[in-house]
Amino acid sequence: MADGPNGEPCASPLDLFNSIAAQGELVRTLKAEKASKDEIDSAVKMLLSLKMSYKAAMGEDYKADCPPRNATPESNSGPDATEASEDFVDPWTVRTSSAKGIDYDKLIVQFGSSKIDKELINRIERATGQRPHRFLRRGIFFSHRDMNQVLDAYENKKPFYLYTGRGPSSEAMHVGHLIPFIFTKWLQDVFNVPLVVQMSDDEKYLWKDLSLDQAYSYTIENAKDIIACGFDINKTFIFSDLEYMGMSSGFYKNVVKIQKHVTFNQVKGIFGFTDSDCIGKISFPAIQAAPSFSNSFPQIFRDKTDIQCLIPCAIDQDPYFRMTRDVAPRIGYPKPALLHSTFFPALQGAQTKMSASDPNSSIFLTDTAKQIKTKVNKHAFSGGRDTVEEHRQFGGNCDVDVSFMYLTFFLEDDDRLEQIRKDYSSGAMLTGELKKALIDVLQPLIAEHQARRKEVTDEMVKEFMTPRQLSFHFQSFCFDT
Repeated sequence: MADGPNGEPCASPLDLFNSIAAQGELVRTLKAEKASKDEIDSAVKMLLSLKMSYKAAMGEDYKADCPPRNATPESNSGPDATEASEDFVDPWTVRTSSAKGIDYDKLIVQFGSSKIDKELINRIERATGQRPHRFLRRGIFFSHRDMNQVLDAYENKKPFYLYTGRGPSSEAMHVGHLIPFIFTKWLQDVFNVPLVVQMSDDEKYLWKDLSLDQAYSYTIENAKDIIACGFDINKTFIFSDLEYMGMSSGFYKNVVKIQKHVTFNQVKGIFGFTDSDCIGKISFPAIQAAPSFSNSFPQIFRDKTDIQCLIPCAIDQDPYFRMTRDVAPRIGYPKPALLHSTFFPALQGAQTKMSASDPNSSIFLTDTAKQIKTKVNKHAFSGGRDTVEEHRQFGGNCDVDVSFMYLTFFLEDDDRLEQIRKDYSSGAMLTGELKKALIDVLQPLIAEHQARRKEVTDEMVKEFMTPRQLSFHFQSFCFDT
């Protein structure tokens, strides 16, 4: 699945207008100087992102000879209009000017998904007989599409399967990449269902300055980290697009079906592709969509086309699956259901996602205990006051403090987390003490992951990536004649 670069927020439509002009000039300069394709593509992508932000703010397309007259379009006027235009999310860009991060309630409205409320969490608990995962309890997975439909099928003893993925753009993953896999592992365990994991090395070859061999080698290395999360080898199939597409006629047939039912205008509108993008990029969304349909995996589901798919992913991946859900009924398949997570913030603050390209924005799964301590102490954005005296008097702000945000992801004990929140907010706990609490959680978590990864052999990776029959709950449903 796609990983997005970080972008910088612009303060006003006029700022956006000027930024677009400057970025356009940069693109022309790079082309004139015959810069590398990767550098030009990155500049073009940023230009397109700025134009989309401008359209969101003004309600009309950017025109070079028409600077904006008003701060916001008439249809979006009012006290909240400027704030609403500040958040921008797509598979490549996550941008907000708020130190608290993206406004996820507004994003639910914008994307047309449904909030994961207490009623749904209680229903999941009843269906599984297990306490809800902390990601559900704390609103980290906050939005869904058709989760009630999945639970209906499960309660009627019909199977479903899980699908998630990873775009292997580098050899080392960071802790933010673990979030969907930690949650997917829990879902696999409590529901006893099969899982398919797409390694979109083809996508990374198309978007990044990588060779095919590099992209595939990153798949193998990232697969080791995914396996180290503890997935059941009897219920899990990890596949490389570069490898599996040529092996599975079922998978490729579904790719072609999807391609036939999505127009170029549609993908341009959904993903912002331009006429200068290679045709590989334009056709890739169909490849990310295909695992949503069970007969893409005949070794697991035979020719069954009616098995529901549930996709846990970050909310920025939703455009791919809105397209998929639109196509599904037209090719005779059920719509995939989705569970959306919030973004894992960069150490420097919640305005953007973590970036694998900036080592100081991330805690990597390869970091030593000393590196973790240094990064948290030096780079983690603080919600504390300027002086100890002010902090004791007024307290810290947990809503913007990155160390506290990280603890909401990784500290299992709800009571301990609430006590930390109270102590920091009241001023009883100082920033250094909060950072130490995070370091004490992260260091053993990363060390334990590294130890598990060392146990993952090349043979294990090969077994996980071999197309084969899996074992799971209600399996006989798939093999009834």
